[in-house]
Amino acid sequence: MKLKQHQVIFTIVVLLAITTACGFSASTANIRNAYMARFIIEEPKETTVFSQDEVFYAIVDLANAPDDTITKAIWYAVDAEGVEPNLYLYEAEITHGDGTLTFDLDNDYLWPMGTYKVELYLNDELDRTLDFSVSS
Repeated sequence: MKLKQHQVIFTIVVLLAITTACGFSASTANIRNAYMARFIIEEPKETTVFSQDEVFYAIVDLANAPDDTITKAIWYAVDAEGVEPNLYLYEAEITHGDGTLTFDLDNDYLWPMGTYKVELYLNDELDRTLDFSVSS
């Protein structure tokens, strides 16, 4: 019986050593909520349809996030007039803990009408995609 206990303890110690060596992370950080918005009188108003001259805002609420949590937004024109499909537009990264993050994308010209998306990554893993559109 003692031999079996020693084997179990040895196995647990080996697994802990492997897990530590591999840099295992059990972060509980999560995106509690995320949505597209426009700002009206300095308050975000949720929307999925923008006009051609608006700034796109992606609002992200982080929960249970340590201060070194990395959140990234990657913007694409999925199917917009006059541009290739799934055109990469821009990406931004914020290192932050719990709270509300605001990602934005503006343009010196009018946005082409069509569909767009922003992919939201939490510590380099895709968490969700927000779809939106531009119309006249």
